[in-house]
Amino acid sequence: MRTDIDIAKNADKKPIAEIAEKMGITEDKLEKYGNDKAKLPVQLIDREKADKSNLILVSAISPTPAGEGKTTMSIGLSQALNKVGKKSTVVLREPSLGPVFGIKGGATGGGHSQVIPMEDINLHFTGDFAAIEKAHNLLAALIDNNIRNPKSEYSIGLDPRTIYWKRVMDMNDRSLRHAVIGLGGRTSGMPRETGFDITAASEVMAALCLAENLEDLKEKLGNIFVGYTFDKKPVYARDMNANGAMAALLKHAIKPNLVQTLENTPAIIHGGPFANIAQGTNSVIATRMGMTYSDYTVTEAGFGFDLGAEKFFDIKCGYSGLSPKAVVLVATVRALKFHGGVPLEDINKPNPEALKKGLSNLEKHIENIQIFDICAVVGINKFTSDTDEEIQIVKDRCRELGVEAVEADVWGKGGDGATELAEKVIKEAEMCTSTYKPMYDWKWGVEKKVETVATNIYGAKAIDYSSQAKADLRKIADLGLDNLPVCIAKTQKSLSDNPKLLGRPKDFVVTVREIEVAAGAGFVIPITGKILRMPGLPSKPSAEDIDIDKEGNISGLF
Repeated sequence: MRTDIDIAKNADKKPIAEIAEKMGITEDKLEKYGNDKAKLPVQLIDREKADKSNLILVSAISPTPAGEGKTTMSIGLSQALNKVGKKSTVVLREPSLGPVFGIKGGATGGGHSQVIPMEDINLHFTGDFAAIEKAHNLLAALIDNNIRNPKSEYSIGLDPRTIYWKRVMDMNDRSLRHAVIGLGGRTSGMPRETGFDITAASEVMAALCLAENLEDLKEKLGNIFVGYTFDKKPVYARDMNANGAMAALLKHAIKPNLVQTLENTPAIIHGGPFANIAQGTNSVIATRMGMTYSDYTVTEAGFGFDLGAEKFFDIKCGYSGLSPKAVVLVATVRALKFHGGVPLEDINKPNPEALKKGLSNLEKHIENIQIFDICAVVGINKFTSDTDEEIQIVKDRCRELGVEAVEADVWGKGGDGATELAEKVIKEAEMCTSTYKPMYDWKWGVEKKVETVATNIYGAKAIDYSSQAKADLRKIADLGLDNLPVCIAKTQKSLSDNPKLLGRPKDFVVTVREIEVAAGAGFVIPITGKILRMPGLPSKPSAEDIDIDKEGNISGLF
């Protein structure tokens, strides 16, 4: 069987100027990165046109470790919409090197529903992650420089014990979660404990993805909370005059990237926050750019509906005013069997009874969509191991729940494999009278907002706060930041905060162990269970299978 990279190499790739022309963007407006990639200036957005476009959000049930093809489905659906006569653009996040070299592999789709050039996109692309990493670490360097010179006229008296701003790098490296810096004597700085997060978890990443323009981004960066002075005064990045230089490093990174799918459908890729530790959606700018030049803009939110989609609605829509016309909930037969108790190594074997048991996970995600009063279509991502009986079981149960389920073979057939799904999505977008409504009021206290999400979306019966989390709640209140939305960090493997509780767990307690302040991004981050903001590599990382030959041909990416 041909691999994703084999299929991508045989693609009929068009010059990026031709792709832009299909959208209605002339070549002179592009900032080209070679012949197949380009930056799109933010000024190309037309808010009036964007407001008239149809935004379709693709989400998913709780995934297996390898994911359920949400990106592949997004790409295939956008291709299919173009095939049935609608002008469509797919808008996605940029891949992080952590998953690329870790367990999930790349994030450019698969089979005949990919964005290309997949090797470039999965690796360094146009350098956005590197710019975000540099801007984040610039603030870290300025913090330590200020601490090192306490008697300088420029010192603001930072108390190093109150600083939790870490450094970031775009790699899964568990050994950097905790570190001591400043060793080596007087000339090397003040020794203190700190650590690294992965770049996708950076508050700079989150701020960039919620910014409306460069000026707004600079303001958000200035709002980043750094710590306290020795006399207990809060310090923000703007107090250190850091946000101007940070924004300068992001001058080009704020511009979304234009590429194409295997079927030459325009694809805009920008930003890459994870959904289990950040907001999990591409940038507001990228989404609006797609909507400016499309009848239908297909976008995705990371992991299951309980993570990326909840944050899409309660954070991204809350700040931007965006409102999807419909949700496509991606489900797979294999994931439903996994939630029905089938071991991971056996999920490709027929097992209708386990499938029926695992449907509870799908049912809960459908209920969650209905909480936001949005119309939905279930997209069954077809695998070769699926049986007709199993697929029919899923369709029948969805029909009982009042939701249409459509089988789509986007991996094997590209847009041709999703035309029926595209027709259903168009029908829902045109006929549905439901309108998005937020789940909570930002003015509520942090505890009430967390409880609302955890009980309604996850299905928890109660919330338990550690002593550290309770102290963090007091700090947030003292800073006057308790009116911000909550971006809950939680495992993607379960509706609960325990990755071992599959299906639809009930009567569980969510444990909040700490709450981080992300005032620049505009939310607070309750961290639940054992979730980590610097992942580690698996025992057999994907990096071991990636190689390059003497002609520069890369293999092993998927």
